[in-house]
Amino acid sequence: MELLIDRINSAIGIILLVSDGESLCALDYADYEERMRTLLQRHYREFHLRAVVNPQGFSSRIRAYLAGDLGSLNSIPINTGGTVFQHQVWSTLRTIPPGTVLSYGEMASRLGKPTSYRAVGMTNALNPIAIVVPCHRLVGANGSLIGYAGGLERKRWLLQHEGVDLVKLASGGAVAEDKGASRSWQPGS
Repeated sequence: MELLIDRINSAIGIILLVSDGESLCALDYADYEERMRTLLQRHYREFHLRAVVNPQGFSSRIRAYLAGDLGSLNSIPINTGGTVFQHQVWSTLRTIPPGTVLSYGEMASRLGKPTSYRAVGMTNALNPIAIVVPCHRLVGANGSLIGYAGGLERKRWLLQHEGVDLVKLASGGAVAEDKGASRSWQPGS
């Protein structure tokens, strides 16, 4: 199977975007390319990547999101593969508005499975489409930033970009302020 790949320079590093020609099937970071390829192999078994620019206009939408248009990702079609439960989690993640966070337990409750927060966490870790399937919007029960496959620095940047007040979040309140405010990402920041 031929998949299309584009590389996007961004404030949070090089983003890899992979399309099957119709839908977005992977979005990860260059320093996690091996993880992305492993997830693609689970979905497609055999594939090869062909470099293109802006497949289906998806790269432009990612750039628009990074420039502050937080709604630009909503209509991107996705093809994640995965189990029925994984599809439920990933679909529900897309209903969390920018600037809003949920705990893993709250997400499990939304799915009607309040004791499955660990399964939600494991599914979140296997999300093949970062940012568009906004797994960065899930946090620990106490508001702590935990569990982002792209690194906690990027999770912090994405949440701040969306207007989440991380100080309030850490003290137990998830309030969105300054929608679209962002800063340059630095490893370890």
